[in-house]
Amino acid sequence: MAGRYGRPRPFLRMRSLAGQVFLLQVAIVVLLVAASVAALVLQSRADSEREARNRSVAVAETFANAPGVEAALRSPDPTAVLQPRAEAARKGSGVDFIVVMNLESVRYTHPLPDRIGKKFVGTVEPALDGRVVTEKVDGTIGPLVQAVVPVTGAGGEAVGLVSAGITIKNVSGVAEGQFPLLFGSAAGILLLALGGTALVTRRLNRQTHGLGPTEMTRMYEHHDAVLHAVREGVLIAGGEGRLLLANDEARRLLRLPPDVEGTPVAELGLDPVTTELLVSGRSATDEVHSVGDRVLAISQRATDRHGGPPGSVTTLRDTTELQALTGRAAMARGRLKLLYDAGTEIGTALDVVRTCEELADFATKRFADYATVDLAEGVLRGEEPTTVSATTDGLRRSAFSGPRDDTGLHPLGSMIGFLPTTDLGAGLLRGEAVLDTDLPRRAGWQQQNPERAERIVESGFHSLMAVPMRARGVVLGAALFWRAQTPEPFEEEDLSVAEELVARAAVSIDNARRYSREHNVAVTLQRSLLPQGLPDQSAIDAAYRYLPAQAGLGGLGGVGGDWFDIIPLPGARVALVVGDVVGHGLHAAATMGRLRTAVHNFSTLDLPPDELLWHLDELVARIDQDESVEGSEGAGVTGATCIYAIYDPASGHCTMARAGHLQPVIISADGVAAFADVPGGPPLGLGGMPFETLDLELPEDSRLVLYTDGLVEDRHRDIDEGLELLRDTLSGHPDRTPEETCQAVLRVLVPAKARDDIALLVGRTRRLAPENVAEWDVPSDPSAVARIRSEVSRMLTEWNLVEEAFTTELILSELVTNSIRYANGPIGVRLIRDRTLICEVSDRSSTSPHLRQAASMDEGGRGLFLVAQLAERWGTRYTEDGGKVIWTEQLLQPEINGPG
Repeated sequence: MAGRYGRPRPFLRMRSLAGQVFLLQVAIVVLLVAASVAALVLQSRADSEREARNRSVAVAETFANAPGVEAALRSPDPTAVLQPRAEAARKGSGVDFIVVMNLESVRYTHPLPDRIGKKFVGTVEPALDGRVVTEKVDGTIGPLVQAVVPVTGAGGEAVGLVSAGITIKNVSGVAEGQFPLLFGSAAGILLLALGGTALVTRRLNRQTHGLGPTEMTRMYEHHDAVLHAVREGVLIAGGEGRLLLANDEARRLLRLPPDVEGTPVAELGLDPVTTELLVSGRSATDEVHSVGDRVLAISQRATDRHGGPPGSVTTLRDTTELQALTGRAAMARGRLKLLYDAGTEIGTALDVVRTCEELADFATKRFADYATVDLAEGVLRGEEPTTVSATTDGLRRSAFSGPRDDTGLHPLGSMIGFLPTTDLGAGLLRGEAVLDTDLPRRAGWQQQNPERAERIVESGFHSLMAVPMRARGVVLGAALFWRAQTPEPFEEEDLSVAEELVARAAVSIDNARRYSREHNVAVTLQRSLLPQGLPDQSAIDAAYRYLPAQAGLGGLGGVGGDWFDIIPLPGARVALVVGDVVGHGLHAAATMGRLRTAVHNFSTLDLPPDELLWHLDELVARIDQDESVEGSEGAGVTGATCIYAIYDPASGHCTMARAGHLQPVIISADGVAAFADVPGGPPLGLGGMPFETLDLELPEDSRLVLYTDGLVEDRHRDIDEGLELLRDTLSGHPDRTPEETCQAVLRVLVPAKARDDIALLVGRTRRLAPENVAEWDVPSDPSAVARIRSEVSRMLTEWNLVEEAFTTELILSELVTNSIRYANGPIGVRLIRDRTLICEVSDRSSTSPHLRQAASMDEGGRGLFLVAQLAERWGTRYTEDGGKVIWTEQLLQPEINGPG
């Protein structure tokens, strides 16, 4: 281990395992590279000799079979003919010589002319028999391979011989030219191999810490001795979850077999909690686990925290002698876990009864066989709690949980009074918990109801805990926990747990009670602000639906800011309004009431829809400005939309305008539904943009559908999908009444728990019968007043309204006379018989008459005062052409009321 402590170590005398492995790998790599180079050289030589043999044979046979060779051999001077041809062929084929000879081996050709006529040196006998002869010889030009082939005549006999030869060095020159590349590649491979070997050796050196085989053996022996000698169990698990090592103490504590190494940790047969810890590999310090009859303190760490291999090391210490202490700790943990679970399962909804049910269900699942919860009546109603008198006021059973109902316990909804003379009643009155571990002993509790107590005991009940519910110093009720099937009675520890559990539940119940009170206030306010019914009018047949959001999902008990209205207007007309205030709760409901009141006030001015929305927009902006000046944080109108439509049943004319609201749907008389293209305007309160109107004529039995966005918006679908679904639902049903239309739309589009409130208004248009409307054009001539009075009197006689004729003539005389006197252009008179008798006088003047009290000496000023006294209502509205209409309404007797 000299290298570990700083002493130098010669490279060639390395004694560490890593150094020896390095040297061995380098030697093996060098030998492999050398053997590869030698093999390549030998293979190159063999290939060169084979190539020389093949080339010499091919050249000799080609020349021997060439045309004219046989004739040249038979010619008087073969050398003169064959020498040039042989030299040309030799140079073209790259061989060293081509020799043509006769059958006695005398040369006719040779690269050296002085060799011609001399004997050929080589074996030729097999060639005389027609075979090819190849041989390797050492010639004057070096080692070469030569081939001898016969030149055959027409009869197949040999008439001469041809020999071709090539030196081996000429053939091997190409291969030898590749040796630099070969040796360079070998050198590169050697360097890469050395580099890889060095990296592997470095990693091995790091893992073995430079130790030699002897040192490693000694160290392993020491470690093994220590590992199995310590009185602490050790388990080592690999990254794949298998057990790599277990010492003797671990085998003893866990009762593991001798051949347990290699077994998956999950299959060691341990309890689920301990198995989960070992399989997870998470860090743990002295976690107490019961394994068999032993209590073990288990610590665990991962082995890869400092670059080690994946896995974990677990140590086990036997702490059985601390079992009693561990048991108390486990009990405390169980108690804390029970209270933690109670916090997540009790009080999930702001509902008093639901919280009581959750408490009872939780108790029966954990420590009781039966559980009941009794509350004071005022708490159930959301009232502010006061001191509860169990003897006089009694408690209402609000929750019951248990496997049976026929046990003698009071049923749900029954009133229960606890006698103060019993321990149970006295304890509840004092606000103290009561524990009775032996109910059959009947220590006074049966005085409450002896017959019921007998049934309870016969049903097997033997133990009881009664815990008062206290919140803010006041008792709200009591929770009773019973045991019947469980043989063990309740203990003092159970009572303390029950007290903490009931205390937490009491807070949730009190919160739910306060929520219920606020919810009731908000609902009362909202109901007072929404329409209580449909007004009497003849313009449309209407139906509506208002659905608040589900409590707890859309805000404060579902109370929101959606509203709708049907407002009768002069001239038998009607206004349809739907609006939406963003948000939920009291503020949204109050804002909705303010806006609804403003719409009613503006509608009395008989403004067109665009002007009414403009005034409403100004009002919202002023409200926001005033509340921001007052510093009321968050109290402004955070957003509001509205759509306002006016329908005239006399002409079928409908005018609509919207402020940030969704498009209404118009269903034609044949059942085709389409969205009305009402020009869009900004939401109320933004200001700066004028509102535009859509004017159209609605045939009779058309349906106008107004709604808020809660109908089509849902978190599970896009708003465009909701709009398309609404149109599909409304289409194709021309015979539906408005009520049926509302039911169909809500059935298809509204989920079970709506997160936003919904307002839906459906109006089917009506038309006034032509015989109930009379119109006249009056020239601007005072003499025309008498004629119009006569015409009106005649029409009222036809309508069987003779008693109203005199009053109507007076009213029309005054109104027509004023128009002739103060206005220019044509004058129109219209008489409408509806629920009231409506008189309308129109002219081109925009000057509105004003009611005033005339002095006793004034000659005029009493006409309009007379009209106001004779008519039930009167007023003025302006027309689009710059004129005005002065109208009056007169009540009719019930038996002669007009249609509707």
